[in-house]
Amino acid sequence: DDIDALWANLLAERDSIGKLPANRWHQAPAIGHAGVIESIDEFDSLFFGISPSEAQAMDPQQRLLMLYVYRVIEDAGYSVQSLSGSDTALLVGNAAGNGYGHLLAQAGETVAGYSAAGLAGSMGPNRMSYWLNWHGPSEPIDTACSSSLVAVHRALELLRSGQCAQAVVGGVNTLLSMEMHESFTRAGMLSRDGRCKTFSAQADGYARGEGVGMVFLKPLPAAERDGDHIYGLIKGSATNHGGRANSLTAPNPRAQANLIKAALKQAGVEPETVGYIEAHGTGTPLGDSVEVQGLKSAFAELATGLPVGYCGLGSVKSNIGHLELAAGVVGLIKVLLQLQHRTLVKSLHCEEVNPLLALGKSPFYVVQQTRAWEALRDRQGQALPLRAGVSSFGFGGVNAHVIVEEYVGPPRVTTVSGPVVVVLSARNEERLRAQVQQLLAYLERQPEVNLIDLAYTLQVGREALGVRLALVVRSVDGLQERLSGYACGETAQEDTVHGEVKREQGTLAVFRADEELQEAIGKWIARGKLSKLAQLWVQGLEVEWERLYAQTKPQRISLPTYPFAKERYWISQTVVPGGPERQLHPL
Repeated sequence: DDIDALWANLLAERDSIGKLPANRWHQAPAIGHAGVIESIDEFDSLFFGISPSEAQAMDPQQRLLMLYVYRVIEDAGYSVQSLSGSDTALLVGNAAGNGYGHLLAQAGETVAGYSAAGLAGSMGPNRMSYWLNWHGPSEPIDTACSSSLVAVHRALELLRSGQCAQAVVGGVNTLLSMEMHESFTRAGMLSRDGRCKTFSAQADGYARGEGVGMVFLKPLPAAERDGDHIYGLIKGSATNHGGRANSLTAPNPRAQANLIKAALKQAGVEPETVGYIEAHGTGTPLGDSVEVQGLKSAFAELATGLPVGYCGLGSVKSNIGHLELAAGVVGLIKVLLQLQHRTLVKSLHCEEVNPLLALGKSPFYVVQQTRAWEALRDRQGQALPLRAGVSSFGFGGVNAHVIVEEYVGPPRVTTVSGPVVVVLSARNEERLRAQVQQLLAYLERQPEVNLIDLAYTLQVGREALGVRLALVVRSVDGLQERLSGYACGETAQEDTVHGEVKREQGTLAVFRADEELQEAIGKWIARGKLSKLAQLWVQGLEVEWERLYAQTKPQRISLPTYPFAKERYWISQTVVPGGPERQLHPL
């Protein structure tokens, strides 16, 4: 569901491949293993202003895209309101005709006026740009397995050329077309036991996977200026096509080598300083050998006398399967998490490395055990920043590679010298209580969190919704105690304000226009009388929270995101064999 769960699974060396749900298709496929999204049918339609009937007719890719774009915005420490009207780009690897329209037709669902918009591939990012009121480029990208990493490359070009101020980029993949699944099976692409054995002597194909991955991209100076928390730096990227190879879907090692060289050159990075490659690594004997051949050629052509075995190879596909449209961005996210934790996680199912890869005298080794990611050193013995490459290759020949580096920010010293206001809000009481439970769980995991950063992020990085809770606290322990009391039904705690905004626009307008009130707020801030500010916020006052931080600006941090309601939106279980396509064309 989130990056914390992903990292926990990676550390636990967990294989998340299971069986496809029995009710996914009208008959069992020949190979029934895959990594699936258990909540693929869940959506909070009313949160996004979409009727239940329209939500049911929407491709799950669109629904997942909306949920996870919202989440990545909040994870970055921004509210959707703060980005409304901005030149923010949205580029997503997704595809039309992925099978949901066919499932609707088989079930005899009726065509409605919104059916076309719900199934069109372009409407995924376009719908969300509309909902968020973003004016930057909004593009679906489909280059098969490389889609989401091509989207990253495209976003970097837009940022460099000034066509957008920031970009949300990612990919969404669902397994809804039985015909596509059977075609991959007959082509010999899929592993018979449902395990992706990247670089293994037993490699026999890949396992398919469903998933969503999103990242928030900004130029470094803007991110540092705005106090953003930064997972890592993208130093360079490149894309190309394999041209004519042995067949339409066969990889081209020469093209892959040229791609990696181009990305390294753009990044200004020498190959001897790259300590890890997140490989495309589908676990097919041909694909793995071609990929390693391309890596060897690229490194050898850019440098001579490279050390042996200093650059690790791995693939998240061994954990979660091949996410196809989302594969590249999920590989990027894995690398960012490894940078953050300075850890290289085990690439699964590779107890015996394929000897045909001939890694023995090369710069590369397969990460067969989880290990600390030690910094490489330059010729003077100085530690270098941790660096990695991420590869993603489409089965139609479109290739992408990015170079990533750890971010080392300036030292920060912030202490809590007085009380802070911690604010939470939701559409209803149930979701508010879910938020409280999320924050309590977070504080259990992160007891050393900076309280000022936490309060600031919740103030400026979350939408102020109708049901609100404000707490004035002086410590993390105090916050935990107050949240626990609220969770147990203690609503009359000291310096705790809870209520629902009365949507009386006239009253709110008076709040905003009252000069004496605004002057009073300034005095309350100066004197630390935050309880009064908390009371007015719960009543609906729009607070300029930045005024609380005149001396030192806090940093936005990653906190639990909005706990969406989980309502089921799926086709009816009645399947009409053959499907009445006259009722709903699968676009």
